[in-house]
Amino acid sequence: MRLGIIRCMQTEDFCPGTTDFKMVRERKGAFEGIIEDIEIIGFVNCGGCPGKKSVLRARELVKRGADTIAFASCIQKGTPIGYPCPFAKKMKEIIKNDLGESIRILDYTH
Repeated sequence: MRLGIIRCMQTEDFCPGTTDFKMVRERKGAFEGIIEDIEIIGFVNCGGCPGKKSVLRARELVKRGADTIAFASCIQKGTPIGYPCPFAKKMKEIIKNDLGESIRILDYTH
């Protein structure tokens, strides 16, 4: 798996992505059961609310080799600030439609 992770821009000051990387390394959370090697291609933010830049950033991750895009848990679950992204569903829909079925989408990391 060649992984690109998109995170919430609002959480950057609170979280450097340590748990996201740990979950990849330890094959936990969304990565449980994945036996293939996982290479992290990039770790980018959504570009800020309402996440319009996320599709451009997902395209760039794919251009650079990602075959899987994961939304960091800060987007879907609101960790660590306790506020899930109100645009998460639409952001996922736009990215999925733009990238097509050949790119795997993960809803969270941990």
